[in-house]
Amino acid sequence: MSVKELIRFDNFSFRYNSRDAKILENINLSIKSNEITVLAGPTGCGKSTLLRAIVGLIPNMYEGEYTGDVTVDGIKIRDAEIKEIAKRVGFVFQNPENQIFMFSVERDIAFGLENLGLEQEIIKKRINKIMRTLNITHLAEKAPHELSDGQKQRTALAGVLAMEPKILILDEPTSLLDPKTAAEFMELINSLCREKGMSIIIVEHRLDLVLKYADKLIVLSEGRIISDDTPENVFNYKKDIIPELSVPFSTKLYRKLAKNNMKFTKAVTGVEDMIREVMK
Repeated sequence: MSVKELIRFDNFSFRYNSRDAKILENINLSIKSNEITVLAGPTGCGKSTLLRAIVGLIPNMYEGEYTGDVTVDGIKIRDAEIKEIAKRVGFVFQNPENQIFMFSVERDIAFGLENLGLEQEIIKKRINKIMRTLNITHLAEKAPHELSDGQKQRTALAGVLAMEPKILILDEPTSLLDPKTAAEFMELINSLCREKGMSIIIVEHRLDLVLKYADKLIVLSEGRIISDDTPENVFNYKKDIIPELSVPFSTKLYRKLAKNNMKFTKAVTGVEDMIREVMK
């Protein structure tokens, strides 16, 4: 599967009209297809603003001082209408209840497709396909209040994926899920990325659940990118930025053991990494 640049920031800076200081400054980055990118950093570092720039809410809904360029799938965001961007970028909210509002799972998935003006036959095919992919066919007639948190998350995801975006953004996707359900959800996300060649951006504080799937870890601090590399390289060679992260327990343990002269072949970013290293 060929790899294509889907998102590009060129010297991008933004200041909200309500603020004196820039919330993002001199952002340069490239995000490709068939790639999972984790976006991390402390509260207030600019993560939400970066996502708003990708989906076109900036500058279409949030006004301010906008310099540089953001390009998504070949279109300049500042010149594009939100409906054109929505065909390319899907967004799953942190709380799926903010995204599910129809009276059944099937009708909720259909909502976005109907707004695109697609024919009913195409809508039905897409709904059936995505419900099979996410293993929620048995939930088709269920009302949102009858669903578990994991089922709500999959329903919200189904509504976005049915639109067939090239880019998927997940905002704290595991925050409401227990560890087992969160792990299953991340396995699903990883499969979708690899099978469909999507670009998936994950904003997540529970890094221990997502880093093993990540191709790239972007760390923001005070409106600037301070690291844009593989998770292994971030933890191996850029230890000065670690205070900006919610470091996984396995990584904390790795650093403690390494200080006590235990030999590791690579940085540990997850439980599986730790087990493999210890068993060597």
